[in-house]
Amino acid sequence: MKKSMIKYAGIAALTLAAVSSTVPASATTLISGQSTSGRGPFGAGIEWFNDEVKKRTDNAVDFDIQWGGALFKAPAARQSIADGIADLGIVIGAYTPREMVAYSISDLPVMGADPWVSMKATQEFMTTEPSIKQQLAEQNLVYLGTYTTSAIQLICKGDPVTTIEDIKGKKIRGIGVYGKTFKELGANLVSMSYYQSYQALDTGLLDCTQGYSYATKSLKHYEVTDSITLLNWGQLGALGMFMNKDTFDSLPENVQKALLDVGNDVPDYYGQRMNHENDTALKDMKEGINGKSIDVLSFDPEDLKKVKKAGEKYISDWVKNANEAGLEGERMLERVKSLVVKYEKQRDEEGYPWAKK
Repeated sequence: MKKSMIKYAGIAALTLAAVSSTVPASATTLISGQSTSGRGPFGAGIEWFNDEVKKRTDNAVDFDIQWGGALFKAPAARQSIADGIADLGIVIGAYTPREMVAYSISDLPVMGADPWVSMKATQEFMTTEPSIKQQLAEQNLVYLGTYTTSAIQLICKGDPVTTIEDIKGKKIRGIGVYGKTFKELGANLVSMSYYQSYQALDTGLLDCTQGYSYATKSLKHYEVTDSITLLNWGQLGALGMFMNKDTFDSLPENVQKALLDVGNDVPDYYGQRMNHENDTALKDMKEGINGKSIDVLSFDPEDLKKVKKAGEKYISDWVKNANEAGLEGERMLERVKSLVVKYEKQRDEEGYPWAKK
């Protein structure tokens, strides 16, 4: 772990402070660089990953989590992990679509709205395509596991948005394929962080923001909005735990196996968590939180078909970009679609895995 040792010298005090007395002195400490604050289900999902790896290796490894972008901001995560500034961390595919072109398929509407289905399909795709593993190795990265934002919804202040006509002229914060489609349908697209949208909604800079049910509650957007329109159109699913390959290769085989195994188990843990968080948030916001409630609305079914149709061209763009990157874009797209069908069928016939326990 040549690169890691250089890092440790600079933040030794932080590392020592973070190591619990229950961790053996011989444990390897891995630096986890995270741009999120650590609050909410996403932070809990990262903590769960770390705890599971420690448990499955009998505390042979420990994690020093640097939250809130202390080591690097989200757009720099891929390069920073590859350079060894951290041993591992979450990489958001949307920030580096060229380098993460294969992974960015998880940001497309082909994944559907079910968090568990999306993550299972993504996990199998990312771990069974040799060309993806090779491209990541060339970037000094190893893919471990995937998370998701869950289904895209539209949170609005003032007049409700339930048709395409309602979208026209609205100031909407949106990103990815979904934001581009809103703009194409007549919205005035506003670029800003999701975390800045509370104030923007409150002051009228925004009419609506692209968001997610659980986050509308946790970020308290319900305080400054009047409705949430359920699109259940797709997800931003290219949110993955990646590791510096030099560090990964230096670890004992049992630790490598634990990291990969836990990564494979993330969809079951996080899928259950997301379903629960979203259902609870919608119920609470509809009934009212501290006296403030919002309307939970549905988008017009016929207009929703048109919205989805408008977004299809961006799927074709992905195929083109994948081909230009030396990947088999058409074949990969069809494979991902088949994986989505596979896990939808498994869910419908057998139920979610946590429901069996």
